[in-house]
Amino acid sequence: MDKKGILIVLSGFSGAGKGTVVKNLMKKYDEYVLSISMTTREPREGEQDGVEYFFRTREEFEKTIAQNGLIEYAEYCGNYYGSPRAYVEENLEAGRNVILEIEIQGALKIREQYPESLLLFITPPNADELKRRLVGRGTETMEVIEERLSRAVEESEGIEAYDYIVVNDQLDECVEEVHRLVNDARRAPVRSQKFISKIREELKGFAKGDK
Repeated sequence: MDKKGILIVLSGFSGAGKGTVVKNLMKKYDEYVLSISMTTREPREGEQDGVEYFFRTREEFEKTIAQNGLIEYAEYCGNYYGSPRAYVEENLEAGRNVILEIEIQGALKIREQYPESLLLFITPPNADELKRRLVGRGTETMEVIEERLSRAVEESEGIEAYDYIVVNDQLDECVEEVHRLVNDARRAPVRSQKFISKIREELKGFAKGDK
């Protein structure tokens, strides 16, 4: 099969636990890398530039857009978020599975550019659990939490665009489910074009009597 990595788009409601799933997936399996997003939002306590995000001013972000340095970007709750192009493409060519943890707007743009990408939507088991997690992490005001819940209503209308829904109820089970889906996706014809072309040419050789 092709050795090129799979571009994995991981989306979900704010508070669904996307970041925790990604961290545990990368801790357990070494074939994954996380594409660090660029954002104009302020760092939360403990976050470092170049680790959780590349933190940039609005002016810097818009300059990067103009230079075609992002494969996708979107504005969410008043801030820009985007994925640097070079990092993603270099890792895919090196055979690593690149995870993009992005919002639904960006996910749809990725699918347009990379039809072979794998789109996974992470969700808690129900809406009450989503609100409980948002309140429980204690990093935002109730006003912001209500804004995120309102945004989740809009996002729920776009779930059908994804390849799979993964329910994050038990973390370990969710991580294993994501890993299994990625491995299954590697065998899909859309991600095996080199292998298909190779065996097709070999078969043509039989037809010509070369073998």
